[in-house]
Order: sequence, then structure tokens, then C-alpha cells
Amino acid sequence: MFDLGVYNIVSLTGFLGPAKRVTGLIGTAIKERIVDNEMMTVQTDDNVHLCIEFANNCYAVVTTGFTIQKYRTPGIEVYGSEGTIQMMGEDWDPNGYELWQNETGAWKLYPESDPNWPWTDGINHLVDCIHNGQRPLHNPEQAYHVVEIIEKARIAGKTGVAQTIESTFAMPNLHPAEAEVAAHLQHDRTN
Repeated sequence: MFDLGVYNIVSLTGFLGPAKRVTGLIGTAIKERIVDNEMMTVQTDDNVHLCIEFANNCYAVVTTGFTIQKYRTPGIEVYGSEGTIQMMGEDWDPNGYELWQNETGAWKLYPESDPNWPWTDGINHLVDCIHNGQRPLHNPEQAYHVVEIIEKARIAGKTGVAQTIESTFAMPNLHPAEAEVAAHLQHDRTN
């Protein structure tokens, strides 16, 4: 989860807000692997199906692991009462998104807004924020929250008992137009 699933968990908490509870199935499907031409015993989980509960009866499922060779589903897909949105590509390499709106009755493709953006460009965002006196979109509280989700998911996977998430974080302050849209989408942790 720390290698692959972390991207989806960061994105989902960024979209939906702090998580309340987590459960899942976690294990090691492939017990031995060849690494650098040498057989080794796998000492970490390589197959994860994680369920995250957010506020207002909103749920997310993350499937990740080294057991997946190819797939033909979006990196993230969010279902709502008015439609569905699919992220094309990966969290770290987005390729636009598709949006289904019930009132339109059709999928609409939105290409990537910045196709030359490298996934490692977060450091430039941080430097720009420091230089301009702004708070970065991501913060240590959200990072800690994501680590807690992963650690509690591991406990839930081993014990079969859903785990409560204790930490929380504040959603980032967006530009006024973006904040209006985000307020419509954000889930209140108190419910």
C-alpha cells in the first residue's frame, strides 16, 4: 500500500475529506520472487482490497498490489447522485477524465489540462507556496492521516475487525470559484 495504493488514498482523501473507518483484505499472494536473479521470500503484503468509510455514508474501495499485471479500469472512479467521473491514467500520471452527468445522458471526455506536468513536480508547488506565502494543497496532517489509514488497514486485514481512524485534517482552501465547487463535493466529517 505504501508503494502503490498510497496515491489513490491521498487522492480520495483530497476529494472526499478525512476518513472515519477502514477495513479490508490484505495478504501475500506470491510468497517468493526472483529479485536480481536471486530467489527471495516476500516479507510484505502484495495483495490489498481496502474499504474506506468517509462521512455521510460515502465509501471508497482501493485495490492494489504487485499481483495485478494489467487492468482496463480507471485509476479512480467516483459515483454520485448526479453522475460519475473517471480519472483517465494514474494519479501520478493523469490523462484527463471522463464525466457522465445524468442530465446530459452521455459521457464527455476532458483531456489533461497540463500534459507536460511531471508527477514529481510537487516539490515545485511547495517551493512556489513558500515563496508566495501560501499554504500547499497537501499538508502534513493529510499525510499523517493517509499513513494512519494504511496502518489501520493492515490491522483490519490481519484481524478482520474494522478500525476507527483517529486523525483528521483540514481540506485546503481553494480559489473562490474552486471553493464553491469543492463545498458541494466535500463530505462533512461530523455526520
